Amino acid sequence: MKKEKMPLQVWILTLAAFAIGTAEFVIAGLLPQIASSLSITEGQAGYLISAYALAIVFGGPILTIYLARFNKKAVLASLMVLFILGNAMSAFAPNYTILMISRVITGLVQGPFYGIGAVVATNLVSEKMAGRAVGQMFAGLTLANVLGVPGGTWIGLQFGWHNTFITVAALGLVAMVFILGVVKSTGHGEAKDVKAQLMAFKNPMLLMSLAITVFAWSGFMTLYGYIAPIATHITGYGEEAVTWILVIVGLGLIVGNTVGGHSSDKNLHKASMFWAFAMIVSLVLVGLTVDNQILFVAAAFVFGIASFANVPAMQLRVMNHGGEGQELAATANISAFNLANAFGGFLGGMVLDSHMGAGMIPYAAIIVPVFGLILISVANKRETLAFTSAEQY
Repeated sequence: MKKEKMPLQVWILTLAAFAIGTAEFVIAGLLPQIASSLSITEGQAGYLISAYALAIVFGGPILTIYLARFNKKAVLASLMVLFILGNAMSAFAPNYTILMISRVITGLVQGPFYGIGAVVATNLVSEKMAGRAVGQMFAGLTLANVLGVPGGTWIGLQFGWHNTFITVAALGLVAMVFILGVVKSTGHGEAKDVKAQLMAFKNPMLLMSLAITVFAWSGFMTLYGYIAPIATHITGYGEEAVTWILVIVGLGLIVGNTVGGHSSDKNLHKASMFWAFAMIVSLVLVGLTVDNQILFVAAAFVFGIASFANVPAMQLRVMNHGGEGQELAATANISAFNLANAFGGFLGGMVLDSHMGAGMIPYAAIIVPVFGLILISVANKRETLAFTSAEQY
C-alpha cells in the first residue's frame, strides 16, 4: 500500500502560517528598538502586542463566520493581500499611532486564515491524515517562534526594525503567489448553519474551557513579550544576544508542543493540571534566575516547554465540548489565547514602566494562571461526575 504524502498545498499553507506567526510574535524581539526609534517607552511598545491580539480576538470569529460562504482559495489569497498591506504599513509607519493601526489590520488576518486554512488542509487529504494536515499547517506557527522571530530580530538589529516588517510582507507575498498558483479553487463550502454553531456556546462546559484558556495561558505573553527588556536591563545581555535567547525559547516551545500532545492523548485531565502548574513553576524559576546569565537562559527554555505543552490540552478540551460548532469553537479558542496574549502584553508593559521594573515581570505573570489552575480543577471534577453518572444510566 502506497504511503500517503502531504500535498504541496498544505506546505504552502504552512508557509503562510509561518509568515503570520512571525508577524505576531516578532515584536517581542524588537521592543527596545521600536521604543527608542519612536520615542516611546518599552511598555508602550509592548501594547502593540495587545493591539494585534485584540484584533484576532474580536475580528477572528466575525470574519470567519462571514467569509466561510465564499470560495476558499479567493478568501485565503485576499487575506494574504490584507496581511501584505498591514506589514507594509508597519514598515513605513511614521509614528506610534500609525504603527498601532497597522498592527490591528495585520491581526485581523490571523483568525480567519487559520480557521479556513485548517478546513482547506483537511479537505486536501484522506480522513486518517486530517489531524496531521492541520498539525502540519500549525507547525508554521511554532516554526515562526524558532526561526521567524529570532530571524526578524536579527534583521531588525542589523538593518533597522522597518526592514523586519518589509521581510515579513515579502514572505506574505510569496505565500500569496503560491496560493494563487497551486491551491485548488474549492467551492463555496457547505458552510454549517451559523445558528447551529452558535448554539454550541450554550454549553457551560465549553464556556468554562474557553475561560481556562484565557486564565491559564495569560502568563505566557506577560513573560515572552518582554524577554528582550528583561535580558538586556536585568540579566546583563547585549541586544545581539536576544536573537539566540529567542531561538532557545523557541526550541522549548517545539518540545512542549510535542510532549503536551502525547500527554493530552494519554490523560487530558492529568495533562492539563500538570502543565498549567508546570508553567507557573517555570515563571517562578525565571524570576529567581534573572541575575544569572546561564541559569536565566536555562529557565527560559524550561518556560518554553512548560507553556507550550498546555496548548494541545486547551485546544482538545474546547473541541470536546464544541458539539455542532467545532469550527467556531476552535476559532473562539484562538480568540481566547489572544485575549490572554493581549492581557499579558498590557500587564507586562505596566510592570515594565512602573517602579518595579523588568525583574518583577515573571512574578506578575503568575497571578492570573493560578486562577486558571483552580478552573481546571473544577472542570476536571465536573467532567468526571458527568462521565460517572452517564455510565450509571
